[in-house]
Amino acid sequence: KTDFLFVYGLHNEPYYKYVWNGKLLERVKDIVHHDWLMYIIHGFCGQSKLLIYGRPVHITLIARRSSKFAGTRFLKRGANCEGDVANEVETEQIVHDASVMSFTAGSYSSYVQVRGSVPLYWSQDISTMMPKPPIRLDQADPYAHIAALHFDQMLQRFGSPIIILNLVKKREKRKHEKILSEELYPAVINLNQFLPPEHCIEYIAWDMARYTKSKLCNVLDRLSMIAENVTGVLRTNCVDCLDRTNTAQFMVGKCALAYQLYALGMIDKPKLQFDTDCVRLFEELYEDHGDTLSLQYGGSQLVHRVKTYRKIAPWTQHSKDIMQTLSRYYSNAFSDADRQDAINLFLQVYQPSEIKPHLWELPTDFYLHQKSTMALPQDRRSYTLWWSEGILSYLPVAYDEVPCEENMKKVKVKRVNHFDESTDMYTEFFKPYELTSFDDTFGIAMTNSAREFMPKTVGVDPSPFTVRKPEETGKSVLGNKSSKDETLLQRKTAASAPPPPSEEAISSTSEDDSEEDRDDEGAVSQRSTPIKLLTESGESTRTQESSKISPPLPSIILKHASLPPSLREPVSRFAEDSIYAVSPPHVDRDSRDVFESHMTTGQGQVRALCRDDMLMYREYVKNRYM
Repeated sequence: KTDFLFVYGLHNEPYYKYVWNGKLLERVKDIVHHDWLMYIIHGFCGQSKLLIYGRPVHITLIARRSSKFAGTRFLKRGANCEGDVANEVETEQIVHDASVMSFTAGSYSSYVQVRGSVPLYWSQDISTMMPKPPIRLDQADPYAHIAALHFDQMLQRFGSPIIILNLVKKREKRKHEKILSEELYPAVINLNQFLPPEHCIEYIAWDMARYTKSKLCNVLDRLSMIAENVTGVLRTNCVDCLDRTNTAQFMVGKCALAYQLYALGMIDKPKLQFDTDCVRLFEELYEDHGDTLSLQYGGSQLVHRVKTYRKIAPWTQHSKDIMQTLSRYYSNAFSDADRQDAINLFLQVYQPSEIKPHLWELPTDFYLHQKSTMALPQDRRSYTLWWSEGILSYLPVAYDEVPCEENMKKVKVKRVNHFDESTDMYTEFFKPYELTSFDDTFGIAMTNSAREFMPKTVGVDPSPFTVRKPEETGKSVLGNKSSKDETLLQRKTAASAPPPPSEEAISSTSEDDSEEDRDDEGAVSQRSTPIKLLTESGESTRTQESSKISPPLPSIILKHASLPPSLREPVSRFAEDSIYAVSPPHVDRDSRDVFESHMTTGQGQVRALCRDDMLMYREYVKNRYM
């Protein structure tokens, strides 16, 4: 009889390449219940809300850093003997139509791209204390064995085609980055001759730094052209996979975002322009993403940003770039070794033992990450059939997505309650069984395009796809406060702001008050608690704010409070304490239509916006955010 309360879901094993505590959980995962296991990823996670005429769209950016061959900038370069590259990060952008909060009826779109070091045996010697140590190829690999192992992993996880976007320099007075291009391109040519033509690895080489110095070339336009012609998983790399790579990934992500919004029916053509609220929100998300990944690997935030390549960065940005460069150099020279030891210890690459030397006594961690160098390989992989068995027969579908026997072993059927948080998105997001405050929930506090990017003088065009002037942004208003805490408080209270005052109340306000003073008064009134005044006859009158209590109020309150309990009027005005004494309210046809539209929206059926809806939303935006 209780079967309808239970649902069956699939519980699958995580992809351990991006799990950072996988080794730590090995000893307990077979002993404790799997609900007690918490898998940790290292990277970045950010989410913003795009409001399209009141229709919320959540844009989520998740970056998963690989736990294989992980480390810091100059201490981890290239690839190890198993094909794992340094600074490998898988970035996924998810677009979700948040007006329908359901996994079954909701609309989702996802796009994945990858960054990682050039898959060769190469390193840089940091003992010389140079800002740019020379690049050195440590081992010859004429048959591209290491590159084959790396691209075999990508074919197994992503399928085909795989596109390489190589952004290293081609022309240099002294060979530095060019060494990597001269080795990577022949390796790709060698691997492609054994693959079917329809599944070959695509190679795009473009000297982004050289084009940046040219006044005739627009770097972002060129990246946009590359992104438009890409179909598949893009693997982007420069030398560090930080500044140039993040800008290139932003342009590819911007192109993908346009197609995602177009597929969800949000825009009429898959094109997004700069200086719109949508792209500004997306650019800030990607800059936070780039800063976080750069701090983890390079020791500082991004040096060159999207505005740098657009050539619209303010003159103060140059001094910030110099400070970030110095911070990165100091971190690489003095603190990266300790960070590398901490990473090796946490990932259990080094496991303490009485018969082993201490971690700080090791002259290098090369043999910790290059395990096959300590023993002769028993089975040498084929140089021609360089992919794993079974992968080629399922391409372009990724082998990990194929319902074969090997993959089915990683999936378990899970029987849970219908209202369990793991299956009920409404319960997980709103937590109706807990005492919560809307101002404290992430859904209210997250970055909002209408609140933080739309200009306050937007007038009759609140669309997030309208091109604004560079100085028109909602952030300039939020930045008036000197205290960061006050700004955050203002952003929180703005989310729960009451309706604007009437025209009479506005006209009674002094015209000489400054705009900041009015903002402060608004913030106080939003945080105050409304109190209903009771007249001597007990009838309820208008609601006032506690900060604007009129002088007669204390005497009224005292008089009402001093009455004996028998003379106090009851709260309820109904003759009987019963539902039968309440007459049902009259609901007009317009209200019924609004309610039915709301219910159909919850089922995934969204009707088209009419002219009245547009006018209503413009009035709402004008009253709420301006």
